[in-house]
Amino acid sequence: MNEQPYLIPSASALFEEEIKKSVFITQLAHTPSVEVAKQFVEQVKKEHSSARHNCWGFVAGRPEDSMKWGFSDDGEPSGTAGKPILAQLSGSGVGELTAVVTRYSGGIKLGTGGLVKAYGGGVQQALKLLQTIEKKITTKLRLELDYSFVPIAQSIMAQHQAVEVQADYGVQVELIIEIELLQVDSFTQTMINKSGAKALVTKVKDN
Repeated sequence: MNEQPYLIPSASALFEEEIKKSVFITQLAHTPSVEVAKQFVEQVKKEHSSARHNCWGFVAGRPEDSMKWGFSDDGEPSGTAGKPILAQLSGSGVGELTAVVTRYSGGIKLGTGGLVKAYGGGVQQALKLLQTIEKKITTKLRLELDYSFVPIAQSIMAQHQAVEVQADYGVQVELIIEIELLQVDSFTQTMINKSGAKALVTKVKDN
């Protein structure tokens, strides 16, 4: 698993322009999975059902994860819409992102080059308006420790930006925490050192 954080949209973005009487409306949205990306595409198609074309592209995972890319020309000549849209998305460095470009035709043909420029250019302009945040990759750890060590453990958690998600106070204290993957090794080593190897740190298995 790639532990490095990456950018995702923090809000939607919209860009509209008219080229030779054709109106192009580009919408960008945060879509954390392929399923959500396809749902967004269908939503836009319903909103603009009278448009001749609703072309789209998505990068539904990490920016470099091509297994979660997709695109469609939606009736435009092959290679003139979906690929230029995807090229802009995949080159943006932003993940979990879908673009749908709606075209209301004005009756004037743009030609292959004109279409490529219009669809790719619309996404390029929309990306300039897009607000992003950094998504950190996290995991969950189980901590088993004595009551006397809890204050120290909480201090170490704070130093590593770890968040307590569950606590069980029995014979010992058992905590479930969420922590950035990049912090796990440092956190675990610090816990072991500070507790004299008495604190037990294990990864919580995914269900």
